[in-house]
Amino acid sequence: MKITSQFLRDKYLNFFKERGHAVIKSASLIPENDPSVLFTTAGMHPLIPYLLGQKHPNGTRLTDVQKCVRTGDIEEVGDDSHLTFFEMLGNWSLGDYFNHESIKWSYEFLTSPQYLGLDVNRLSVTVFAGDSDAKRDEDSASVWEQCGIPKERIFYLPKKNNWWIAGTTGPCGPDTEIFWDTGKPKCSDHCDPSCDCGKYLEIWNNVFMQFNRQADGTYLPLKQKNVDTGMGLERTVCVLNGMKSVYDIDLFQGALAKIQQLSGKQYSQDEQTTKAMRIIADHVRTATFLLGDPVGVVPSNVDQGYVLRRLIRRAVRKANSLDMPKGSIAEIAKVYIEVYKDAYPELTANADKIIDELNKEEDKFSKTLVAGEKEFFKVISHIQGKVVPGGTAFKLYDTFGFPVEMTEELAAENGYTVDVEGFKQKFAEHQAKSHAGSEQRFKGGMAEGGGQETTYLHTATHLLQAALRKVLGDEVKQKGSNITPERLRFDFSFGRPMTADEIAQTESLVNQAIQRKLAITCEEMPIEEARKTGAIGLFGDRYGEVVKVYTMGDFSKEICGGPHANNTGDLGRFVITKEQSSSSGVRRIKAELRKD
Repeated sequence: MKITSQFLRDKYLNFFKERGHAVIKSASLIPENDPSVLFTTAGMHPLIPYLLGQKHPNGTRLTDVQKCVRTGDIEEVGDDSHLTFFEMLGNWSLGDYFNHESIKWSYEFLTSPQYLGLDVNRLSVTVFAGDSDAKRDEDSASVWEQCGIPKERIFYLPKKNNWWIAGTTGPCGPDTEIFWDTGKPKCSDHCDPSCDCGKYLEIWNNVFMQFNRQADGTYLPLKQKNVDTGMGLERTVCVLNGMKSVYDIDLFQGALAKIQQLSGKQYSQDEQTTKAMRIIADHVRTATFLLGDPVGVVPSNVDQGYVLRRLIRRAVRKANSLDMPKGSIAEIAKVYIEVYKDAYPELTANADKIIDELNKEEDKFSKTLVAGEKEFFKVISHIQGKVVPGGTAFKLYDTFGFPVEMTEELAAENGYTVDVEGFKQKFAEHQAKSHAGSEQRFKGGMAEGGGQETTYLHTATHLLQAALRKVLGDEVKQKGSNITPERLRFDFSFGRPMTADEIAQTESLVNQAIQRKLAITCEEMPIEEARKTGAIGLFGDRYGEVVKVYTMGDFSKEICGGPHANNTGDLGRFVITKEQSSSSGVRRIKAELRKD
């Protein structure tokens, strides 16, 4: 019998529910008020305030299935295991149990015939080898031995392999990782789970969070010891069914069938076709979830929108290489909306937006390809010799979105070659700059525990939304926000630019609320009760059954996860610095708090 994804979701959540864990819903793919990352890349991101000591409304034991997006390995997508979107099964201890219980439950769930019934002889584990920051994790290794993992399949690895942190600062600690032996032979006498040869496939990671890494690189003990675990849904379903690739599982079958139908080609006809179909299947799935997210993203040239645009265009390019007709990307998205309609109903609710945005982006990219071809012929008319320089190929890619593969094809058709190595060098330099820029994103923000500046600016977004609803009407709803220690960015639904008078009124109302020095109170209550009190729930299902309601006098009442100031009088002077369009039907305000 084939194991389905829904079977694993249900089995996992029920296992931990029976062990006292509250089941919580997946948070948005867009981190709330956290400038440190573009996407939710792990189950821990929505829970950072609670890992740092804040009380969670649902208690100290939690379990969930969290939607995640990671694009760091995008070039690897199309192999047997890499995906950009994936679901992470997680169980959490917020200052409750620790590594002994965590390891024993992981082992029980994986190997017991009552649950997954995996062959223990094909499991290996890794633990932290220790360094100057933290000791060797003999304790976890001992628990694994007690469970039944022999010493020869317990590997001690350094921090780069067995230490988990989201970014460069924040909650972190040593981890133990669980690997499935795929049956491939060892690549050498030194082959172990840190090797990329494909023998070992990681299926579960248990992080024992004990430290808070500071910006200067030092590690301070956390107020409480936490457990943060993650099991990749797709990889585990692959293992349970004895499959070679994650693309063989149930979640991808409808999309791959649709791709074969639209292209007239067979998935397994050759390696190049297989990889192209996998990339299309992966990228369209990720784009569907980003477009259908309760917070929502649309293609653009910055931040999340840039990544989304890149994924869609890469999928379109691969579709073109398979001679698929225009509109194919949207047709594949419809398949995913149907596949996930029960697990993630927000895709059905946002189906029209998903299809519309995919079709619009495909149209735009078609025009980009035309512009790129025009620039190509302009460039080669000035080239001495018959080699297109790597820098020129990179400019076509970076400026016009023109893939280097298409540059090579055009060059060959016209008697030229491309300096691909030179292109790769320029691309590597570009990546290095991008990574450096990304590292800067991890400085400051809510992920570091919500410094005073970000806490005050987060509080100000509540006042801003309340003021906008008073000035523009109750149809105004938050569509997203981003906060750094210097400013807030607030997106809201509204169909036209605000007038200068409306902007001035909004700014004035916020400052009046600040000057009134309103006390900010927090109450925990069931979500339905919160709505009955008039509290605004910004993103619908992103909250659990029990929520926190923050009230600021008679001015604002919202469901939110915090953190917040104690009194509006602490904030300073509120200044709107810009009002602009964010996307169709969505406006964006940028604002600051000044102490003058």
